[in-house]
Amino acid sequence: MLRRALRRFGQMLVRRCTLEEKKTEPTPLRWLSTLDLVALGIDYTLGAGVYFLAGEVASNQAGPATVICFLVAGLSCALAGLCYAEFAVRVPHSGSAYLYSYVTIGELWAFITGWNFILSYVAGTASVARAWTRAFDYLIGNQISQTLHESILLHVQQVLAEYPDFFAMGLVLLLTGVLALRARESVLFTKVITLVSLLILVFVIISGFIKGDLHNWKLTEEDYIKAGLNDTSSLGPLGYGGFVPFGFEGILRGAATCFYAFIGFDNIVTRAEEAQNPQRSIFMGIVISLFICFLMYFCVTSALTLMVPYYQLQPGSPLPEAFLYIGWAPACYVVAIGALCTLFTTILNDMFSARWVISVMAKDGLLFHVLARTHTSRHIPIVATVVLGIMAAVIAFFFELIHLVDFMSIGTLFTHSLVAICILILRYQPEVKNGGNEAEVREENGPAAEQLTLQELLFTGSSSPTPLSGRVVYVCSSLLVLLLTLLCLVLAQWPVLLSGDPVWISVVVVLLVLIIGITGVIWRQPQSSSRLPFKVPALPLLPLLSVFVNVCLMMQMTADTWARFGVSMLIGFAIYFSYGILHSRVANPT
Repeated sequence: MLRRALRRFGQMLVRRCTLEEKKTEPTPLRWLSTLDLVALGIDYTLGAGVYFLAGEVASNQAGPATVICFLVAGLSCALAGLCYAEFAVRVPHSGSAYLYSYVTIGELWAFITGWNFILSYVAGTASVARAWTRAFDYLIGNQISQTLHESILLHVQQVLAEYPDFFAMGLVLLLTGVLALRARESVLFTKVITLVSLLILVFVIISGFIKGDLHNWKLTEEDYIKAGLNDTSSLGPLGYGGFVPFGFEGILRGAATCFYAFIGFDNIVTRAEEAQNPQRSIFMGIVISLFICFLMYFCVTSALTLMVPYYQLQPGSPLPEAFLYIGWAPACYVVAIGALCTLFTTILNDMFSARWVISVMAKDGLLFHVLARTHTSRHIPIVATVVLGIMAAVIAFFFELIHLVDFMSIGTLFTHSLVAICILILRYQPEVKNGGNEAEVREENGPAAEQLTLQELLFTGSSSPTPLSGRVVYVCSSLLVLLLTLLCLVLAQWPVLLSGDPVWISVVVVLLVLIIGITGVIWRQPQSSSRLPFKVPALPLLPLLSVFVNVCLMMQMTADTWARFGVSMLIGFAIYFSYGILHSRVANPT
C-alpha cells in the first residue's frame, strides 16, 4: 500500500504538460521581425549591468580583469542560448524554460524553474530600481543618499541595505500602475531606447580608448603609495596590483556577479508566437543580441578601467564619475541621463516578464488561480500585476543592489542548467506524435521482454531512440548532474588541489572517470533523427559543459546568497506541495 502511494506521488511529480493543451489558448498575431527580436533582446539584457555592475566588480572583485569576467559569463550564457534556441525551433510556442521543463522533464522541475524565474525577475526589478535611484541621485548631487544615510539606518549588515530606498519603492509602485494599463511593452519605444543606449555606450568606448592609459592595467604598489593608499595595498582591499589584482579567485567571483549582466536574453523565447518566422528569428535574435551585448560589456569595461584606476572607481556611478576624472564634466550628465532612460525600460521589461510567468503558472494551476484573473476588456492579469509590484517594491526598499544582483544570478544559473539538461534528455527520447503523450504511453506499455544488459547499454542496435534508451539517458543525465556538482564543490577548493594533496586529487580523478564513463554511455544511445532548422551541436558534451560552467559560477556565490536562495525555494516548495500539486491543470484538465 505504501509502495503504491509513493509510486503515485512520484508520478504526480513528473507528470508532463502537452503542447496540445497550450495550443488551445488564443494565438497572437505574428508581427515581430528578427530586428525587433534583436532590439528586444538587447534592451532586456543591456541594462544595469553595463552602467553599474562593471564598476562594482572592477573596484571590489577583479580590477581590470573584469573584462575576463564578462568573457566567462558571456560563454556561460552563449551555451545556454544555444539550448534555448533549439527549444525555440522545436516548440515555436511562447514559453521560456518553464514550458520547456514542463514538456520534457515534468511538473516539479517546471515549478522550480518557473518559481526561479519569478524570483529572478522580481529581484531584477528591485535591483534596477535601486540602480535607477543611484543614477538619479548622482544627477542631483547625491542628496537622496546623504539624507537617508543621515536620518534612517537599518543596521543589519549582510542582510538588509544600509538605508531603506523610498524612491526605488515609489518608482516600482508607479510603474506597477503603468503596467496595469498595458498588456505589452512598446516595441517602437524599445527600439528608440536601445538605439540611444548603444550610441551613448559607443561614445563611452571611443572616449575611453582616446583618454585611457594602459598603465592603469599595470598598477603596482608604488602607484598605491603615490595615491596615498599605502595602508591598504598589498594583500588588502586593493589586491596585488597589475591586470589581475585579486587573483584567479577574484576572476571567478567576478564572473559569477557579471552573469547578472547577461540575464534577459531568454525573454526572447516568450515572444515566439509573435515572431514572423520563429524557427529562424528566435535563434538569430538570441545569438545576435548576446554577441552585441558581450561586445558592449567588454569594450565599456575596457574603456572604464583604462580611463580610471580600478581602485578609484565609484561603485554607485562609475561611468559618469569616469568622465569627471578625465575632465569631461558635461559628458557625465549625458551618460547619467542615458542610464536613466535605459534602466526605466529595463524595469518595465522585467515586470512584464515576471507578470507573464506568474499568470501562466496560475493558469496551469501551479500558483493560486486568482493570480490569473484578468481585466475583462484588456486581458491584463491585474492581480498578478499588483502582487508583483508589491513584492518588488518591498524588496527594493530593504535590500542592497549587489545582494539582489547575486540572488538574481544564482536563480538564473540554476534555470539555465535545467534547460541544458532538458535538451540532453529530449534529444534521446522517442518521437512524440499526436498530442505529445505517445512517448509516455510507449514507456508504460512497451515490450515486457525489453531488459537492460551491458551489451544493449553500449550497442543498442537501433538507429532511433527507444523507451529503454530514453530511460537510460534520463538516469545517466541525473547522475551526471550530481557528479558535476560534486566536482565543482571539490574544484572550489582549488588552493588545496594546487598544493598537491593526494586525497583531493584522487577524488577529482575518480569523479572525472565516472563523468567520462557515463557521458560515453549517453553518447552511445541513438539520437532523435527529426529535422530541425537548428540543433545544439556536439551532444552530449555541450549541454554538460553548460551545466558545469553554470554550477562552477554558482559555487562562487557567498553563503548569504545561498541562504536567501534556500529560503525562497522553501517558500516555493510550500506553495507547490500545499496547492500546486493538487490543483495542477494536467491533473485536473476540466
